[in-house]
Amino acid sequence: MKNTLKILSVALAVGLAGTASVAAQEIKVGFAAEPYPPFTSPDASGNWEGWEVEFQKAICAEAKLDCVITPVAWDGIIPALTTKKIDVIIGSMSITPERMKTIDFSDKYYNTPTAVIGPKDVAFEATPEGLAGKTIGVQVSTIHQDYANKYFVAAGATLKEYQTQDEANNDLAAGRLDAVQADSITLDAFLKSEQGAACCDKKGNVVDDPAILGAGVGVGIRKEDTELKGKINAAIKAIRENGTYETFSKKYFDFDVYGG
Repeated sequence: MKNTLKILSVALAVGLAGTASVAAQEIKVGFAAEPYPPFTSPDASGNWEGWEVEFQKAICAEAKLDCVITPVAWDGIIPALTTKKIDVIIGSMSITPERMKTIDFSDKYYNTPTAVIGPKDVAFEATPEGLAGKTIGVQVSTIHQDYANKYFVAAGATLKEYQTQDEANNDLAAGRLDAVQADSITLDAFLKSEQGAACCDKKGNVVDDPAILGAGVGVGIRKEDTELKGKINAAIKAIRENGTYETFSKKYFDFDVYGG
């Protein structure tokens, strides 16, 4: 009887050890606390949804990571990563040389152009000449702020900075701005809304500058977390190859958001 109990105890201990070894690694996933449709936005119950939420769930499942959604103010999101308040950033953060001085990135997981929108009844192009003398709204601490400063302010435009994209869009609709620059996908979502459709239209995409606008959007990771980076890169590749990425993307886009 004692031998039997001993065998059962050993078996139980081995079983528990095995369970612990395959337990998912918990990581805190940071993204902007403000709505950024169609990528992230809270529903009526406060639950976050959108394309990027589905992307996050897909790679966490593939990489066997226990991901905890952790909204953070956008202008403090990189410090939140480096001080370990969050473990990764999955929040439409473009991979740029400037950011890579501080953090690392996964492989890209989408890449879309930068666009400018403005009032329907005013014709102009998304160029330094077309925006000269105009007031442009951008979200603070973004690649769009950096780009507009370099190309549009230098040509005579005035820049107005906002904590959230929604605030910039609302001021444009209210006639307090001449234009807004942001990612073409989030601006397209605004133009499809009742408010956006009534006031505004797209003026065009800006001329690309990879040094500022980056090489696509990636998962932000601390430089020392090389093992986690490897898991995430493998997961991105897997969901692209097994069709998961395409399946959830079709619910939001009628084109390949992954980009060239």
